[in-house]
Amino acid sequence: MKILAIIVSYNFQKWINTCLGSLLHSDYPVDILVIDNCSSDNTVSIIQKQYPNIRLILNNANLGFGQANNIGLKIASTENYDAVLLLNQDAWIDSNVISTLIEINRIHPDYGILSPIQLSGDRNKLEYGFSKYIGINSLSDISKEDVVPTNFINAAIWFIPIDIIKKVGMFAPLFYHYGEDKDLANRVKYAKYKIGYSPIIFGCHDREHRVVSRKNFFHAEYVYLLSEYTNINYSFTIAFCYGILAGFQKSLIALLHGHIHKSITFFQITLRILAQTRKVCTTRKESLNHIKHCQ
Repeated sequence: MKILAIIVSYNFQKWINTCLGSLLHSDYPVDILVIDNCSSDNTVSIIQKQYPNIRLILNNANLGFGQANNIGLKIASTENYDAVLLLNQDAWIDSNVISTLIEINRIHPDYGILSPIQLSGDRNKLEYGFSKYIGINSLSDISKEDVVPTNFINAAIWFIPIDIIKKVGMFAPLFYHYGEDKDLANRVKYAKYKIGYSPIIFGCHDREHRVVSRKNFFHAEYVYLLSEYTNINYSFTIAFCYGILAGFQKSLIALLHGHIHKSITFFQITLRILAQTRKVCTTRKESLNHIKHCQ
């Protein structure tokens, strides 16, 4: 099985050796592609000098996570790779992850997205976002099956067969940074494939240091509501309720609790999403047509 590991970088210097080193020490050899979104640190020079055998693409602008990954997905499709491993720049994997995911994919071809357990950077606990998505707080509570289905896993470590990408499409340009993984996962589920993780293999996602600022909180709310509005598993009416009416409801609840600034921000967010209705409808239509055409 021919695997392409794709890393989108932006000021990658802090994690370069750990991230790339984990791939180079994989017990299953993979080709590595780094797509740089105009880093301002020493990312590019370090890769060029220390990792000359790693394929490096330099973008002329910061394309965001999804569109930069699409460059790698197109390469994987045209160069006859069997699967891709999407790996965040601040993530890394144990040596047996890729070989185990390949075997799980062979046994369970009904899974469109697979991930190992995602630990914090210090390996002391489950990574917060991963824990939230799978609904488990402690490592001791995790099942020991070879694969466990879940509704969603963030794209810090995603194993996806290329056939799945061909069936559901790549990341939607509607999403710039965050939300694009949720949208693609929704399309995978619409195409009747599962999303899951393996409790017997591990990777790390080093984002515990991030401070959840007010700006970050509202951006997360924005992309969540936008991904709900775009979710093709809902009719447009239901999607409007979950994406637009839910936003106005959040604004009203904040107002009733006396949080004026929060209420105003939710109102503005919802209006911003509502203003993108034409783009949302286009994205929904293109996603549906692509999947139906490829069935």
